[in-house]
Amino acid sequence: MNEFEGRMQTILDAALDAAFSHVRHGGDHESRKLIAARLMEAARSGTTALDELTSLGRNALTDLGHGSSD
Repeated sequence: MNEFEGRMQTILDAALDAAFSHVRHGGDHESRKLIAARLMEAARSGTTALDELTSLGRNALTDLGHGSSD
């Protein structure tokens, strides 16, 4: 793994955790898996900023039906 890939993995992990920060117990495995896939897709398309990825993850989580207090 090169330095960019390692850094990008760290950013993706942080975005995933931030997207689920308001979800009780950090969310279920299937939801996290789906959101992680969307984040990876966005990163491969050129979205690499933590704030953008976090926002995308939160929006995707809302699309899955998780409200702000789940």
